[in-house]
Amino acid sequence: MATDHPGTGAVRTAVDGPVLEVVLDRPKANAIDAATSRELSRVFAAFRDDPALRVAVFTGAGERFFSAGWDLGAAADGEAFEADYGEGGFGGFCELPGRNKPVVCAVNGMAVGGGFELAMAAEFVVAADHASFFLPETGLGIIPDAGAIRLPRTLPAVVANEVLYGGRRLDATEAERWGLVNRVVPADGLMEAARELADRIAAAAPLAVEAVMAIDRATGHRSLDDAFAHLRSGDLAEYERMLASDDAQEGPRAFAEKRDPHWQGR
Repeated sequence: MATDHPGTGAVRTAVDGPVLEVVLDRPKANAIDAATSRELSRVFAAFRDDPALRVAVFTGAGERFFSAGWDLGAAADGEAFEADYGEGGFGGFCELPGRNKPVVCAVNGMAVGGGFELAMAAEFVVAADHASFFLPETGLGIIPDAGAIRLPRTLPAVVANEVLYGGRRLDATEAERWGLVNRVVPADGLMEAARELADRIAAAAPLAVEAVMAIDRATGHRSLDDAFAHLRSGDLAEYERMLASDDAQEGPRAFAEKRDPHWQGR
């Protein structure tokens, strides 16, 4: 049973066991100004630091916009492009130091600009069948900083270039085909699908999940040989902690005893 926490302003949260749900609710387009980003940073920092929480689900309120990204109204009123967005950077979790727990984005509509960048920063993305993804920044005289870095690492160069340079829109089905989305579901089943995915991740050994995240971040830019060498070097603290953990003993024992494992995160 989820426990709701109204939060402050435009951010609502609820906790269901080890899963934190975060809802961005800023009508009409769930755009994010600096104050909202700082609130999201506080929410995700608390998620990072709470040992009882293992996975977060992030979504937008309503059915039209997941998030329109940077609040251009605030920008027109003088808010700087490089404002203080909080510890986690724009949107609260994209650059959060020490975040070793995954985020599932449930994209309930248009993911525009910084909203698309939030989805790219998540470890998992579930999208409603009417969702769309695009980066309009070059038409506004700016660029999508995170998008310019992340998108070419996922899409073929010519497709990434068309999205980045010319603002091409990707619908949910195309985003799934290019590997930007885990699955596309009917809109009325979006949160059920996101929660199901989050529950499955939360049921895994937490130190093992943490180790997978750490390995990905530490080796994703390396050659295969260098990646294996780094993995075996003893320098990846999360990997070494997982190997030496009680949970690493519990998993095989539970399998042999034909029972569910009891993870302790140590």
